[in-house]
Formats: sequence, C-alpha cells, structure tokens
Amino acid sequence: MNEHHEILRLRTPHHQNRVTYVELLYDLVFVFAVTQLSHTLMQHFTLAGVGETLLLLMAVWITWIYTAWTTNSLNPDHYGVRIMLFALMLAGLLLSSSIPTAYGARGLTFALSYVFMHFCRTGFSLWGFRKRPSQLRSSQRIAVWISFSGLFWLAGGFAGDGARVGLWIIAIAIEFTSPLIRYWLPVWGSSSLNDWEIDGAHMAERCALFIIIALGESILVTGTIFSNLVWSGANVAAFIVSFVGSLLLWWLYFDRSAEAASRVIAEARDPGRLARSAYTYCHVALVAGIIVLAVSDQFILTNPSGQTSIQTMCALLGGTALYLIGNLLIKWTVWHRIRTTHIVGLILLALLIPAANTLSPLWMSVATTLILLAIAAAEQYYYLRHPIHFPEAATVPLD
Repeated sequence: MNEHHEILRLRTPHHQNRVTYVELLYDLVFVFAVTQLSHTLMQHFTLAGVGETLLLLMAVWITWIYTAWTTNSLNPDHYGVRIMLFALMLAGLLLSSSIPTAYGARGLTFALSYVFMHFCRTGFSLWGFRKRPSQLRSSQRIAVWISFSGLFWLAGGFAGDGARVGLWIIAIAIEFTSPLIRYWLPVWGSSSLNDWEIDGAHMAERCALFIIIALGESILVTGTIFSNLVWSGANVAAFIVSFVGSLLLWWLYFDRSAEAASRVIAEARDPGRLARSAYTYCHVALVAGIIVLAVSDQFILTNPSGQTSIQTMCALLGGTALYLIGNLLIKWTVWHRIRTTHIVGLILLALLIPAANTLSPLWMSVATTLILLAIAAAEQYYYLRHPIHFPEAATVPLD
C-alpha cells in the first residue's frame, strides 16, 4: 500500500517507525528557537530574565513535544501531514523570531503564532484520528484544554508587560498540568491510559534528536564567540574545556541510558504514561541545562581569567545541575532507581559555590568539567559491572 496514502502510521509488533526527513526538517526551526533563547538569556541574565526565558523555553518545548506526539501516530509521509508540518514550521519561525522581544513589541506575534500552532496541529489531528476512536477522544480533550490556555496566551499578547507575564504563567501551567490529569473534563472524565497509543522507540528517538539539536546549537554559539575573539592561552583553554564539557553532556545521555530507556518504554505495559513522564516533562530540564551552559560558555570565553561573577557562577553551576537533574529524573522514571553518581555530582557542584570567590571562570569551568568526567567514568564502570538487561519500567512515574 502506498505510504503517502495512509494518514496513520502502521503499527506492527517489534517494529520501530523511523524518524522521517520531514520531521527532521521541522526540527530545524527549533535550532533557531534554541539559539534565540540562549541569546535572550545571555542579554537578560537577571533573576527576572531567567524566569521569563524559562517561560518561553517551556512554551517552545510544549509546542515541539505536542507535535512529536502527533507525528508519532500520524504518518509524516502523508501529504496532508506534510502540509500541516510546513504550516507549523512557518508559524514556528515567526514564534522564534519574536522571542527576543516577546515581553515587548512582539508579544502579540508570539502569542498568535503559538496559539495557531496548537490549533493547526490539534485541528488536523481531529480529522486524522477519525478512524482511531481512542486517539480521537484524546484529541478532543486536548482541543478543549488548549482553547482554554489559548485565551490566556492571547490575553497576555494584548496586555502590558507586567500582566503579560502573569497571564502566560497561567497558560503554561494549564498546558503542563493537563497531561498529568489526563485532560480531565466535566462529564467526559479523563483519558484512559489505553488511549495513549504510541511507538515508544520513535518517541525516544525524536527526543534524543532534540537533545542533539540543543547540544549542536551550544557548540555552534561557542564556536562563533571564540572565532570573534583575539585568541590567548586562557580563552583557547576555555574553548577546549567547553568542548570537552559538551562531549560529556552527550556521553551522560547517549552512551547507554537513551537507548536503554527507548527499549524499556517500547516494551512497557503503559508506554503512554511512561513516555509522558520521561519525555514531556523530564527532558525539558535537559534542554534548559544545555541552554544555560551555552550562556556560561559565552561568559567564560569573554573573561576566562578575571573574577568569577555571580552571573557566571550561576550559569555554570546552575546549567550543569539542571542537566544532571534531568538525567536523574529520566532514570528514576524509567527504572525507578536513583543514580548515586548524579546525587554526588550535585553535592560537589554545591561545594564549588564558595570557591567562586577565589577561582577564575576558567578554573571554575575546569572543576565543573572534572565533576562531569568523574560521573561519566563512574557510570561507565557501573555499566561494565552491571550490563543493562532492560528491566521492567516503573509503573507509577511522577504522578
């Protein structure tokens, strides 16, 4: 049967649907979004600026992950699905372009683009799932919830700066809470876990590719900053340490746990709930950590030998902590086990805080990278001693 004529992905036992080229093309829009977020955070690295950028990151992530859930079931090789993704890409470019001034002149553009992406995707899903009743019911519930949150996004777009933040916080809270309560509605009740039919391995691959996007953007920004500097021994060393740090971030996520988690979720009895916890929620901490670390790299490269500022310390240690917490939550969600190495790493990061008064940004970066290296080495030693046998996944993740 011609795959371009089938709007639903075919599901067969022990078969993983591949990530398609059009899905990868769609993801390129979010390279731009991640770049915009890191630049915005660097220019507004205050307590308020961090909070506002986090809010925008959560909006970008929700937009992307909802689309990933949709194309997990709809066939991206179907021409209708492709056209939907192209429309989402255009709106996504407008949304990403609005990020630097989302709390100013382009707030309404950001809100309109965001709401359009939700309605375009969900409206198409209502048609696409017409022959799959369980997912049609879920899409109907989602449509009600995003209509509710959309009111706050649009109201925030029209409101002044102060009210805008509050309205958008309410909107994002609605969108992050609704999956937890399975899109409960009066009379209709909640979605059944059996309604969440997913290809766990495909979802795992999609999220892994987003982590690659974020890491690649971080390396790109670091390389761009470095190329525009007058090179010295200190900033060359800072550049090398930054690159090694990026490799260690990749190692901690991709060496064993990403593939193992993919297989566990694919074989779980309740893959929908497990994927909701591991991917819809936990991965946003990884992306946030990578973005904050990209900002810290920029701070360190431009001033490797001077005094370590509060901003540099918070970006470096905070970004590393966020990434470790994200990894920790994913491993807890999938295997219901706490990784001692990550807990020790977080403690060591906390112990580095007093040292910021005496260590230069370069040496703070070296110390943080050594902590990541120690965690990666300990994880590798553990996996060599205890090969992964893909134990049964946790059945009550983050509820």
